[in-house]
Amino acid sequence: MNQPSFNPFTLDNDHDYRNWRSRKLENYPATLADLVVQIEDPRRLTPDEHDVILARCRKANMALYVSPLGKVADKEITRQLGYQFGLDHLDRNMLAEDDGITSLAVHASGEHQHYIPYTDRPIKWHTDGYYNPRERQIWGVQLHCVCSAAAGGENGLLDHEIAYIQLRDANPDYIRALMAPDAMTIPARMDEEGIARPDETGPVFSLHPVSGDLHMRYTARTRSIRWKDTPQVRAAVAHLDQLLNSDSPYIFRARLEPGMGLISNNVLHDRAAFSDDENCQRLLYRARYYDRIKGTELATAYPVQTNNS
Repeated sequence: MNQPSFNPFTLDNDHDYRNWRSRKLENYPATLADLVVQIEDPRRLTPDEHDVILARCRKANMALYVSPLGKVADKEITRQLGYQFGLDHLDRNMLAEDDGITSLAVHASGEHQHYIPYTDRPIKWHTDGYYNPRERQIWGVQLHCVCSAAAGGENGLLDHEIAYIQLRDANPDYIRALMAPDAMTIPARMDEEGIARPDETGPVFSLHPVSGDLHMRYTARTRSIRWKDTPQVRAAVAHLDQLLNSDSPYIFRARLEPGMGLISNNVLHDRAAFSDDENCQRLLYRARYYDRIKGTELATAYPVQTNNS
């Protein structure tokens, strides 16, 4: 396959990295408000609304929208917004509904209750689909809030490209360790019939073989995970954990209220614990895609500059 001419994420290309890093950080969002876009209907964006969302995704790999569709329980809100950004191929994961879009709400019984996203407990930092095999990487993620919790449920958000910069600037060997093909293993999941999902071993950071875009596969969980047992990997993971639990200005905190949503290239995120009451039961739609947001590709967002640029 042809490699991209501009390749900032390989450690042997410091020139491209410095060029990209400078452009990436220039006018980077300083507050959560810089990521928020007011729109009328996610299902039918105006050209201006589309362009403003896309601009934020190009810069920060994510955008949040505010719409007047609070408490409108319509999965087409998520599906149609995705179509407008080239998000077509849904990951029909185990607990998703038949249409491939997941309703995230508390389940007090049934199979869902055994998985943290369907409880009111906090969720540690992660990217979605970290247990997926390489051929089913999750590149795009959407959330849409139908109803918020009575209290809590905030999300932390961190652009994975910023995490890459922070790690590489601290020590390029951290990136080298986390790009190892056996850096992180999610052990097999068992069910009554045996192995429901085999071990999934792979890197934390990897590159798209054609476009060169950066992908991150990560979870801060401490159970049901095996890190490669080397000093380099241990140091890299510890440093990343420190970054994620810092007061970094690049970490944004947002509570999705009814009618709000997130569209992203699978950025790092967490979730605070929350509580429901009889008047407020938290319900979010989640969609995971094998696609990246169209128009945010490395070559499009950061076109190669000539010497005269």
